[in-house]
Amino acid sequence: MRGENAALGAAGLAGFLVLGELIPRLGLVKQEYFPPISRIVEALGTEVGDSAFWTALGDTLTGWALGLAIAVVAGIVVGVLLSVVPYLREATASTIEFLRPIPSVALIPLAVLLYGTQLQSVLLLVVYAAFWQVLLQVLYGVRDVDPVAEETARSYGLGTWARVRHVMWPSALPYVMTGVRLAAAVALILAITAELVIGAPGLGARIAVAQTSQAVPEMYALVVVTGLLGLLINIGARTVERRALAWHQSVRGEVAV
Repeated sequence: MRGENAALGAAGLAGFLVLGELIPRLGLVKQEYFPPISRIVEALGTEVGDSAFWTALGDTLTGWALGLAIAVVAGIVVGVLLSVVPYLREATASTIEFLRPIPSVALIPLAVLLYGTQLQSVLLLVVYAAFWQVLLQVLYGVRDVDPVAEETARSYGLGTWARVRHVMWPSALPYVMTGVRLAAAVALILAITAELVIGAPGLGARIAVAQTSQAVPEMYALVVVTGLLGLLINIGARTVERRALAWHQSVRGEVAV
């Protein structure tokens, strides 16, 4: 079954590449706006041979990784604290509901005002966007804890942190891993957006320069790189999720199938 899915995916990708080559060459779309795939691939090869490209890629990955790490740690810690201390959860509920819907891009003026085009501007947007993905999943996971298991742990005299470790955390871990996977994708989106809009060093800033200088094939080549980067991050996040949840019924059932 997996072999068939892979074959269908490869066929779909091949068809997309063929269309991308033919449509501009047939004049259906102006090549000034959408060059043939062969020109994009050629531009991609030129980019890969440029040391400035690898520097930009490193800047993007640095902002993404640091922001994601801060967001994951903060989301887990805050989520556990809010779940362990009921009064704290009630006191912050309205604040969370107010802050959570605010789009991260709305903070771009604040980021520019505070940090300009430095890495801190990227981190501000990435952490803010990814934090909510992790926090909400932690809260949902704790809410899904079996009350019988919770009461049993209490009856055996387990303290607060012992219950967190042996009851709450195993139950919430599938939700946490989902939050991390979503946060990884969101963090990349915000890192590229911050670089594109603010001008912070990275692939986004390089895309903006290519666009303003009318280097259209190079611009599309960089967009392809960001897409491949997102694909690799998603595959890596799913791999980590499967390994971390190898004991969980959902992963065992997936492997069995």
